[in-house]
Amino acid sequence: MATHHASPGEIVDLYTWAHDMPHERSKAIVKTDDMELARLIIRAGNEFPNHEVSGSIVVHCVKGQIEITLSTATQTLKSNQLIYLMPNESHTVRAVVDSVVLLTILF
Repeated sequence: MATHHASPGEIVDLYTWAHDMPHERSKAIVKTDDMELARLIIRAGNEFPNHEVSGSIVVHCVKGQIEITLSTATQTLKSNQLIYLMPNESHTVRAVVDSVVLLTILF
């Protein structure tokens, strides 16, 4: 089955998605030539090891607690906090507890 992407003007309820965490998996919400928006489920202790993204990114912790490790420091994001990273900025994302993350990539 093809992944459903939100249509322009379609409402995406992130609050409801946070409650669906035990049943849902990571998935793309919107993908265009200019941007990608994805909901990530990261279980406690799991991580996306050191990597880079070609576009600017915003990592928004919708629910839970994650650590973002950059070359200069590690910062903790709790529910309803976000961080902006420059293109090609090397980083690691690790969940301290089960977490829902909204990832926005601008190409």
